[in-house]
Amino acid sequence: MAKQALGRGLGAIFEDVEEAYRQEFQHDSSRVQEIDVDKIIPNPYQPRLVFKEDALKDLAASIKKHGLLQPILVIKKDDGFMLLAGERRLRASQIAGFATIKAIIADYESEKLRELALIENIQREDLNPIELGRAYQELIDEYNITQDGLSEIIHKSRAQITNTIRLLSLSEKTKQLIIENKISQGHAKVIVGLDAIDEETIVNTILGQRLSVRETENLVKQLKVNPSSLKKRKTEAKPHPSLQIMQEKIAGIGLKVKIAKESLTINFKNSREMESFLERIKEWK
Repeated sequence: MAKQALGRGLGAIFEDVEEAYRQEFQHDSSRVQEIDVDKIIPNPYQPRLVFKEDALKDLAASIKKHGLLQPILVIKKDDGFMLLAGERRLRASQIAGFATIKAIIADYESEKLRELALIENIQREDLNPIELGRAYQELIDEYNITQDGLSEIIHKSRAQITNTIRLLSLSEKTKQLIIENKISQGHAKVIVGLDAIDEETIVNTILGQRLSVRETENLVKQLKVNPSSLKKRKTEAKPHPSLQIMQEKIAGIGLKVKIAKESLTINFKNSREMESFLERIKEWK
């Protein structure tokens, strides 16, 4: 069964983590430490985005008069700490002019924090499709949930989750090309399910002939209808290595170029572009 807390979002998990530590340490003041305010970095996943200035000033006045009654919760981060819970208390303490604040340093290996880390991981914007697929699979395995269950938790469509996880079935070489952004996720979705030999051939064709996703789709459809067509295409259209090198050089200066058997086809927008190209190749060795 899925752990119930997982579906309630980051805000609920922050509250659960803080409450768990509060109950554990409320009778053990020795576990509360004074740490430097300027060593604490904000929580990038803080659900609350707006803090009322008047309320913060009132809280700052109260802390100044009575002290901070409830410690904040942090975790170790590089040479300092990252705030987990208690941002209002931290901001109010800063307004009050305190250089240090009472804090509980949480154990990152606790169950709640592992759960939080998994959800944080898939919310990052810089994950490539392979990293994202692995993160989805990790959540499914860790919490023994279905793809439908994961869809409800992270608010992504089941189709998107399925298609992303399916990328993990591609060869290591193809996955590395996706990570390096040499072939797109759109290309990759088309070739999932092909056998290893056909996958490699299609990938090499995408790279060598700079196929669009639509062109790749058509090639894969042709392969499925007539499996021998790809072998025929490989035999007839395999370019000479020198042509591939020339194709890359020409494409590198912004011109559209394709290899057809033993020839190159270059598309020029106008005669000026063609004249410029002819002048430029005089410099090539």
